[in-house]
Amino acid sequence: MNGVRHLYVHVPFCAQRCGYCDFVTAVGRRGDHRAYVDALLAELELERGLLADELATVFLGGGTPTFTEPRALERLLAALPPAAEVTVEANPETVSADLAALLRRYGVNRVSLGAQSFEPRLLRVLDRAAGPDDVRRAVTLLRDAGFDNLSLDLIYGIPGQTEDDLERDLAAALALAPEHVSAYELEAKPGTRFTHAHGAELERQAEAMERYFERVVAVVAGAGYRWYETANFCRRDGRDLRARHNLGYWLGHDYLGLGIGAVSTVGGARWRNAPSLARYLEALAAGGRPPREPEELTTATRESERVMLALRLDEPLPLAGIEHVLDPAGLQRVERLGLARRERDALVLTDRGRFLGDAVTAALLA
Repeated sequence: MNGVRHLYVHVPFCAQRCGYCDFVTAVGRRGDHRAYVDALLAELELERGLLADELATVFLGGGTPTFTEPRALERLLAALPPAAEVTVEANPETVSADLAALLRRYGVNRVSLGAQSFEPRLLRVLDRAAGPDDVRRAVTLLRDAGFDNLSLDLIYGIPGQTEDDLERDLAAALALAPEHVSAYELEAKPGTRFTHAHGAELERQAEAMERYFERVVAVVAGAGYRWYETANFCRRDGRDLRARHNLGYWLGHDYLGLGIGAVSTVGGARWRNAPSLARYLEALAAGGRPPREPEELTTATRESERVMLALRLDEPLPLAGIEHVLDPAGLQRVERLGLARRERDALVLTDRGRFLGDAVTAALLA
Protein backbone atom coordinates (compact mmCIF):
# COMPACT_ATOMS: atom_id res chain seq x y z
CA MET A 1 0.00 0.00 0.00
CA ASN A 2 1.41 3.39 -0.98
CA GLY A 3 1.53 6.35 1.35
CA VAL A 4 2.44 7.01 4.97
CA ARG A 5 0.52 4.88 7.46
CA HIS A 6 1.58 6.52 10.74
CA LEU A 7 0.31 9.98 11.73
CA TYR A 8 1.51 11.97 14.74
CA VAL A 9 -0.40 15.07 15.88
CA HIS A 10 1.27 17.38 18.38
CA VAL A 11 -1.04 19.22 20.77
CA PRO A 12 1.25 21.38 22.90
CA PHE A 13 -1.02 22.84 25.58
CA CYS A 14 -0.43 22.07 29.27
CA ALA A 15 -1.81 23.44 32.52
CA GLN A 16 1.77 23.80 33.77
CA ARG A 17 5.26 22.87 32.64
CA CYS A 18 7.00 20.07 34.51
CA GLY A 19 10.55 20.96 35.49
CA TYR A 20 12.17 18.04 33.64
CA CYS A 21 10.19 18.47 30.41
CA ASP A 22 11.93 19.54 27.21
CA PHE A 23 9.04 18.89 24.81
CA VAL A 24 7.48 21.69 22.76
CA THR A 25 4.73 22.93 25.06
CA ALA A 26 2.60 26.02 25.66
CA VAL A 27 1.29 26.66 29.16
CA GLY A 28 -2.37 27.63 29.32
CA ARG A 29 -3.04 29.66 26.16
CA ARG A 30 -6.70 28.63 26.16
CA GLY A 31 -7.47 31.48 23.81
CA ASP A 32 -5.31 29.78 21.17
CA HIS A 33 -6.76 26.27 21.39
CA ARG A 34 -9.40 26.72 18.70
CA ALA A 35 -7.05 28.56 16.35
CA TYR A 36 -4.45 25.84 16.83
CA VAL A 37 -6.94 23.12 15.89
CA ASP A 38 -7.86 25.19 12.82
CA ALA A 39 -4.16 25.23 11.90
CA LEU A 40 -3.72 21.49 12.49
CA LEU A 41 -6.65 20.69 10.24
CA ALA A 42 -5.33 23.04 7.57
CA GLU A 43 -1.93 21.34 7.73
CA LEU A 44 -3.63 17.94 7.53
CA GLU A 45 -5.39 18.99 4.32
CA LEU A 46 -2.14 20.27 2.82
CA GLU A 47 -0.37 16.97 3.55
CA ARG A 48 -3.23 14.52 3.08
CA GLY A 49 -1.76 13.37 -0.22
CA LEU A 50 1.19 11.86 1.66
CA LEU A 51 -1.08 9.56 3.68
CA ALA A 52 -2.21 6.08 2.73
CA ASP A 53 -5.88 5.39 2.18
CA GLU A 54 -5.86 3.31 5.38
CA LEU A 55 -3.73 4.31 8.35
CA ALA A 56 -2.18 1.92 10.83
CA THR A 57 -1.83 4.43 13.67
CA VAL A 58 -2.74 7.92 14.79
CA PHE A 59 -1.09 9.33 17.92
CA LEU A 60 -2.04 12.57 19.70
CA GLY A 61 0.87 13.61 21.87
CA GLY A 62 1.91 16.71 23.65
CA GLY A 63 1.84 18.65 25.76
CA THR A 64 -1.36 17.35 27.24
CA PRO A 65 -3.89 16.74 24.45
CA THR A 66 -6.67 16.19 27.00
CA PHE A 67 -6.07 19.68 28.46
CA THR A 68 -7.27 21.14 25.16
CA GLU A 69 -10.58 23.04 25.22
CA PRO A 70 -13.21 20.28 24.83
CA ARG A 71 -14.99 21.60 21.74
CA ALA A 72 -11.68 22.18 19.98
CA LEU A 73 -10.52 18.68 20.92
CA GLU A 74 -13.80 17.21 19.68
CA ARG A 75 -13.43 19.00 16.34
CA LEU A 76 -9.88 17.68 15.97
CA LEU A 77 -10.82 14.09 16.79
CA ALA A 78 -13.79 14.19 14.42
CA ALA A 79 -11.58 15.30 11.52
CA LEU A 80 -8.71 12.85 11.95
CA PRO A 81 -8.56 9.88 9.59
CA PRO A 82 -9.48 6.53 11.18
CA ALA A 83 -6.74 4.05 12.04
CA ALA A 84 -6.38 0.61 13.55
CA GLU A 85 -4.74 2.16 16.62
CA VAL A 86 -5.67 5.66 17.78
CA THR A 87 -3.79 6.77 20.89
CA VAL A 88 -4.24 9.89 22.99
CA GLU A 89 -1.85 10.93 25.74
CA ALA A 90 -3.56 12.13 28.91
CA ASN A 91 -2.56 13.47 32.28
CA PRO A 92 -4.65 11.76 34.96
CA GLU A 93 -6.11 14.97 36.42
CA THR A 94 -7.65 15.87 33.03
CA VAL A 95 -9.66 12.64 32.75
CA SER A 96 -13.38 12.92 33.47
CA ALA A 97 -16.35 10.77 32.53
CA ASP A 98 -17.22 13.27 29.80
CA LEU A 99 -13.69 13.23 28.40
CA ALA A 100 -13.55 9.44 28.38
CA ALA A 101 -16.88 9.31 26.55
CA LEU A 102 -15.66 11.92 24.04
CA LEU A 103 -12.54 9.91 23.25
CA ARG A 104 -14.53 6.72 22.75
CA ARG A 105 -17.11 8.46 20.59
CA TYR A 106 -14.47 9.58 18.10
CA GLY A 107 -12.58 6.35 17.66
CA VAL A 108 -9.79 6.58 20.24
CA ASN A 109 -9.02 3.01 21.33
CA ARG A 110 -5.84 3.48 23.36
CA VAL A 111 -5.00 5.98 26.11
CA SER A 112 -1.52 6.59 27.51
CA LEU A 113 -1.68 7.95 31.05
CA GLY A 114 1.27 9.87 32.47
CA ALA A 115 1.35 8.49 35.99
CA GLN A 116 5.16 8.89 36.41
CA SER A 117 5.08 7.90 40.11
CA PHE A 118 2.67 6.98 42.89
CA GLU A 119 4.78 8.66 45.59
CA PRO A 120 3.40 12.15 46.41
CA ARG A 121 6.78 13.60 47.39
CA LEU A 122 8.33 12.40 44.10
CA LEU A 123 5.44 13.83 42.11
CA ARG A 124 6.13 17.17 43.77
CA VAL A 125 9.78 16.92 42.70
CA LEU A 126 8.57 16.38 39.13
CA ASP A 127 6.08 19.28 39.35
CA ARG A 128 3.24 16.91 38.55
CA ALA A 129 -0.29 18.08 39.30
CA ALA A 130 -1.87 14.63 39.58
CA GLY A 131 -1.65 12.46 42.66
CA PRO A 132 -1.91 8.67 43.00
CA ASP A 133 -5.68 8.80 43.50
CA ASP A 134 -6.04 10.81 40.28
CA VAL A 135 -4.32 7.99 38.39
CA ARG A 136 -6.61 5.37 39.90
CA ARG A 137 -9.70 7.49 39.25
CA ALA A 138 -8.65 8.05 35.64
CA VAL A 139 -8.17 4.33 35.06
CA THR A 140 -11.60 3.60 36.53
CA LEU A 141 -13.29 6.24 34.37
CA LEU A 142 -11.58 5.00 31.21
CA ARG A 143 -12.48 1.39 31.98
CA ASP A 144 -16.09 2.41 32.63
CA ALA A 145 -16.12 4.10 29.21
CA GLY A 146 -15.07 0.82 27.57
CA PHE A 147 -11.31 1.26 27.08
CA ASP A 148 -9.50 -2.08 27.06
CA ASN A 149 -6.07 -0.80 26.04
CA LEU A 150 -4.47 1.51 28.60
CA SER A 151 -0.81 2.36 29.03
CA LEU A 152 0.78 3.74 32.20
CA ASP A 153 3.96 5.80 31.96
CA LEU A 154 6.43 5.60 34.85
CA ILE A 155 9.71 7.41 35.48
CA TYR A 156 12.54 6.11 37.63
CA GLY A 157 15.70 7.84 38.75
CA ILE A 158 13.73 10.74 40.24
CA PRO A 159 15.85 12.76 42.69
CA GLY A 160 15.32 11.28 46.13
CA GLN A 161 13.78 8.03 44.86
CA THR A 162 14.82 4.94 46.77
CA GLU A 163 14.66 1.32 45.70
CA ASP A 164 11.68 0.87 48.03
CA ASP A 165 9.94 3.79 46.29
CA LEU A 166 10.53 2.09 42.95
CA GLU A 167 9.12 -1.19 44.24
CA ARG A 168 5.99 0.59 45.47
CA ASP A 169 5.57 2.43 42.16
CA LEU A 170 5.78 -0.80 40.19
CA ALA A 171 3.37 -2.58 42.53
CA ALA A 172 0.86 0.29 42.34
CA ALA A 173 1.03 0.40 38.56
CA LEU A 174 0.64 -3.35 38.13
CA ALA A 175 -2.29 -3.39 40.58
CA LEU A 176 -4.22 -1.35 38.00
CA ALA A 177 -3.63 -4.11 35.39
CA PRO A 178 -2.77 -1.83 32.46
CA GLU A 179 -2.33 -3.47 29.09
CA HIS A 180 0.95 -1.61 28.60
CA VAL A 181 3.65 -0.13 30.84
CA SER A 182 6.37 2.32 29.81
CA ALA A 183 9.16 2.87 32.33
CA TYR A 184 11.85 5.39 31.44
CA GLU A 185 14.90 6.58 33.31
CA LEU A 186 14.56 10.28 34.04
CA GLU A 187 16.57 12.28 31.55
CA ALA A 188 17.22 15.79 32.80
CA LYS A 189 18.48 18.01 30.03
CA PRO A 190 21.55 20.19 30.76
CA GLY A 191 20.68 23.80 31.44
CA THR A 192 17.09 23.17 32.57
CA ARG A 193 15.92 24.50 35.92
CA PHE A 194 15.37 20.89 36.97
CA THR A 195 19.02 20.01 36.43
CA HIS A 196 20.07 23.19 38.22
CA ALA A 197 17.94 22.29 41.23
CA HIS A 198 18.64 18.55 41.36
CA GLY A 199 21.89 18.03 39.49
CA ALA A 200 23.90 16.91 42.53
CA GLU A 201 21.29 14.31 43.51
CA LEU A 202 21.04 13.03 39.95
CA GLU A 203 24.80 12.54 39.85
CA ARG A 204 24.72 10.75 43.18
CA GLN A 205 22.02 8.36 41.96
CA ALA A 206 23.59 7.70 38.56
CA GLU A 207 25.43 4.55 39.60
CA ALA A 208 22.18 2.98 40.80
CA MET A 209 20.32 3.38 37.51
CA GLU A 210 21.48 0.11 35.98
CA ARG A 211 20.22 -1.69 39.07
CA TYR A 212 16.90 0.19 38.92
CA PHE A 213 16.54 -0.71 35.24
CA GLU A 214 17.14 -4.38 35.97
CA ARG A 215 14.60 -4.27 38.78
CA VAL A 216 11.96 -2.71 36.54
CA VAL A 217 12.41 -5.49 34.00
CA ALA A 218 12.41 -8.24 36.64
CA VAL A 219 9.21 -7.02 38.29
CA VAL A 220 7.17 -6.14 35.22
CA ALA A 221 8.25 -9.14 33.15
CA GLY A 222 7.77 -11.29 36.24
CA ALA A 223 4.14 -10.14 36.33
CA GLY A 224 3.61 -11.68 32.89
CA TYR A 225 4.35 -8.71 30.64
CA ARG A 226 6.41 -9.02 27.49
CA TRP A 227 9.56 -6.88 27.59
CA TYR A 228 9.30 -6.06 23.91
CA GLU A 229 11.31 -2.81 23.83
CA THR A 230 13.98 -1.39 26.09
CA ALA A 231 11.56 0.67 28.19
CA ASN A 232 8.21 -0.84 27.18
CA PHE A 233 6.16 -3.83 28.27
CA CYS A 234 2.81 -5.23 27.13
CA ARG A 235 0.46 -7.77 28.62
CA ARG A 236 0.13 -11.19 27.08
CA ASP A 237 -3.58 -11.82 26.64
CA GLY A 238 -3.85 -13.06 23.06
CA ARG A 239 -3.75 -9.57 21.53
CA ASP A 240 -0.72 -7.75 20.20
CA LEU A 241 -0.64 -4.95 22.76
CA ARG A 242 2.64 -3.40 21.71
CA ALA A 243 2.44 0.35 21.06
CA ARG A 244 2.06 0.06 17.31
CA HIS A 245 2.68 3.73 16.64
CA ASN A 246 6.02 3.73 18.43
CA LEU A 247 6.79 0.36 16.87
CA GLY A 248 6.56 2.11 13.52
CA TYR A 249 9.36 4.46 14.61
CA TRP A 250 11.51 1.62 15.94
CA LEU A 251 11.11 -0.34 12.71
CA GLY A 252 12.03 2.64 10.54
CA HIS A 253 8.63 3.19 8.91
CA ASP A 254 7.72 6.54 7.41
CA TYR A 255 5.57 8.85 9.52
CA LEU A 256 3.93 12.25 9.15
CA GLY A 257 3.95 14.76 12.01
CA LEU A 258 1.54 17.68 12.31
CA GLY A 259 1.80 20.63 14.67
CA ILE A 260 4.55 22.74 16.20
CA GLY A 261 7.81 20.92 16.69
CA ALA A 262 6.49 17.77 14.99
CA VAL A 263 8.95 15.69 12.97
CA SER A 264 8.17 13.85 9.72
CA THR A 265 10.18 11.22 7.86
CA VAL A 266 8.72 10.57 4.43
CA GLY A 267 10.28 9.04 1.35
CA GLY A 268 13.86 9.50 2.48
CA ALA A 269 13.35 13.13 3.62
CA ARG A 270 13.02 14.42 7.17
CA TRP A 271 11.82 17.78 8.42
CA ARG A 272 10.76 19.36 11.68
CA ASN A 273 8.08 22.00 12.02
CA ALA A 274 9.46 25.06 13.78
CA PRO A 275 8.47 25.17 17.46
CA SER A 276 6.97 28.68 17.36
CA LEU A 277 3.22 28.72 18.04
CA ALA A 278 2.76 32.22 16.64
CA ARG A 279 4.58 31.46 13.38
CA TYR A 280 2.67 28.19 12.99
CA LEU A 281 -0.72 29.85 13.41
CA GLU A 282 0.21 32.71 11.10
CA ALA A 283 1.49 30.48 8.29
CA LEU A 284 -1.49 28.12 8.28
CA ALA A 285 -4.02 30.95 8.58
CA ALA A 286 -2.46 32.43 5.43
CA GLY A 287 -2.89 29.13 3.57
CA GLY A 288 0.77 28.11 3.60
CA ARG A 289 2.81 25.39 5.21
CA PRO A 290 4.40 26.07 8.59
CA PRO A 291 8.08 27.06 8.81
CA ARG A 292 10.18 23.91 8.63
CA GLU A 293 13.71 22.85 9.46
CA PRO A 294 14.94 20.18 7.02
CA GLU A 295 17.42 17.53 8.14
CA GLU A 296 19.84 15.81 5.82
CA LEU A 297 18.97 12.13 5.91
CA THR A 298 21.71 10.18 4.21
CA THR A 299 21.60 6.47 3.48
CA ALA A 300 24.26 5.95 6.17
CA THR A 301 22.14 7.82 8.71
CA ARG A 302 19.05 5.79 7.89
CA GLU A 303 20.95 2.51 8.13
CA SER A 304 22.56 3.45 11.43
CA GLU A 305 19.18 4.52 12.83
CA ARG A 306 17.69 1.24 11.70
CA VAL A 307 20.30 -0.67 13.71
CA MET A 308 20.07 1.60 16.75
CA LEU A 309 16.27 1.52 16.97
CA ALA A 310 15.74 -2.12 15.99
CA LEU A 311 18.17 -3.29 18.67
CA ARG A 312 15.81 -1.84 21.26
CA LEU A 313 13.30 -4.54 20.36
CA ASP A 314 13.10 -8.14 21.52
CA GLU A 315 13.06 -9.42 17.94
CA PRO A 316 16.06 -10.50 15.83
CA LEU A 317 17.62 -7.83 13.63
CA PRO A 318 17.91 -9.11 10.04
CA LEU A 319 21.46 -8.54 8.82
CA ALA A 320 20.68 -8.52 5.11
CA GLY A 321 21.65 -5.18 3.65
CA ILE A 322 23.21 -3.73 6.80
CA GLU A 323 26.36 -5.85 7.25
CA HIS A 324 28.46 -2.98 5.91
CA VAL A 325 27.15 -0.71 8.69
CA LEU A 326 28.35 -3.01 11.47
CA ASP A 327 31.91 -2.91 12.73
CA PRO A 328 33.30 -6.48 12.41
CA ALA A 329 35.52 -6.10 15.47
CA GLY A 330 32.65 -4.71 17.50
CA LEU A 331 30.40 -7.55 16.39
CA GLN A 332 32.96 -10.14 17.42
CA ARG A 333 33.45 -8.41 20.76
CA VAL A 334 29.76 -8.32 21.73
CA GLU A 335 29.40 -11.96 20.68
CA ARG A 336 32.46 -12.96 22.70
CA LEU A 337 31.12 -11.15 25.76
CA GLY A 338 27.78 -12.94 25.48
CA LEU A 339 25.85 -9.77 24.68
CA ALA A 340 24.63 -10.91 21.26
CA ARG A 341 24.51 -13.96 19.04
CA ARG A 342 23.92 -14.62 15.38
CA GLU A 343 20.98 -16.82 14.47
CA ARG A 344 20.94 -17.66 10.78
CA ASP A 345 20.91 -14.26 9.07
CA ALA A 346 19.93 -12.15 12.07
CA LEU A 347 21.46 -10.67 15.22
CA VAL A 348 19.83 -11.30 18.59
CA LEU A 349 20.76 -9.51 21.81
CA THR A 350 20.87 -11.56 24.98
CA ASP A 351 19.10 -10.20 28.05
CA ARG A 352 22.41 -8.86 29.31
CA GLY A 353 23.00 -7.28 25.94
CA ARG A 354 19.63 -5.56 26.17
CA PHE A 355 20.48 -4.16 29.60
CA LEU A 356 23.66 -2.75 28.06
CA GLY A 357 21.94 -1.77 24.83
CA ASP A 358 23.55 1.65 24.36
CA ALA A 359 27.05 0.21 24.78
CA VAL A 360 26.28 -2.69 22.43
CA THR A 361 24.92 -0.34 19.79
CA ALA A 362 27.95 1.91 20.11
CA ALA A 363 30.28 -1.08 19.66
CA LEU A 364 28.40 -2.34 16.61
CA LEU A 365 28.33 1.07 14.93
CA ALA A 366 31.89 2.07 15.84
